[in-house]
Amino acid sequence: MPVRLHALPMISAVLALTLPAAARADETALVQEAWTATGDMLRAGAAGISAPQQAGGLSLSKSGEASNGGSGIDNYAQYLSQDGAIQATLYIYLPSYADASLAAYMTDKAIMSRFGAKTRRTAYDTVRVGGRDGGAIRAVYEDAADGALTTAAAFVHAGRWLAKIRVTGPAERQREVLAGLDGMLSSLRFDDAASIHSTRAVSYADCADSASARAAGADDLALKPEGGAALCVRSRIETADGSYEMLQAQGVKDGPVIIPADDMGTVLAFDRTASGRGYRLSIHSVGRTDFYGTYARLPGAQQIAAMLNGKDPQIAQASSTADYAANGKVTVRHAQDKAN
Repeated sequence: MPVRLHALPMISAVLALTLPAAARADETALVQEAWTATGDMLRAGAAGISAPQQAGGLSLSKSGEASNGGSGIDNYAQYLSQDGAIQATLYIYLPSYADASLAAYMTDKAIMSRFGAKTRRTAYDTVRVGGRDGGAIRAVYEDAADGALTTAAAFVHAGRWLAKIRVTGPAERQREVLAGLDGMLSSLRFDDAASIHSTRAVSYADCADSASARAAGADDLALKPEGGAALCVRSRIETADGSYEMLQAQGVKDGPVIIPADDMGTVLAFDRTASGRGYRLSIHSVGRTDFYGTYARLPGAQQIAAMLNGKDPQIAQASSTADYAANGKVTVRHAQDKAN
């Protein structure tokens, strides 16, 4: 299966970010209703997350599924100011590698790339959500698009789900943009507030000299999402579509690594095998994980670039695939099963 990231249609020229990447739904999973209206709230039932229909001068304009129609794992709701100049989107989606800090970091990269060199990030920290301190990351960007726009975002990881809010509007209406973001964020409701993960806004420095790092041990088979380990940049992978960072735990030599590929949860993971003598590749996306073969050693930058470009023959077909349904069901398929 090619890994190359083709751009999907944009919601609007103002938001300028794609809908969550497509992922195949489990045909046997219970069909989920993406959203239901309950009073003045809009509820994503499978995720147990409710959002306001009006907040901070914004009103709901439409809602639906970005992909996987009927599966309820990739949901969006769009909001507009009365004159349509300020636009917002709430995504509630189910990435198989859910991590709000990674989503915020990759969205930060996408915003900086999309909106140009004048763009300034003026806020990037954790805030309270759903009654939990440090449960959300909030980011604000000024002077976007050569000073024409202000854009802001927030990220929450609750249970298996991520909620992502984007609000964008004219620079001279920054106060309204932030009122929209903060109004939506403060109005989010969670069926189980205890499911909200603590998170933090991150940046990644280059890894220190590996000579001082400890050898990977039994606890280093895989990197755990959402702050399971402090990460550093082992190396950078250059492709025709841009630069990707290979992240590993700080102070661990030859441990597992991850390579975030986009802002909607696509992650390449090289986990150590149980024997510790090699790496196994898995590719995570919305509602799905594809498992590939093992490598005696971590592939080099050129081979990983080929994987990201969909040109590496060793990942032409996954050995097995796990599909994650909104109702919690996980269906695993093996390559021989698909052939029959």
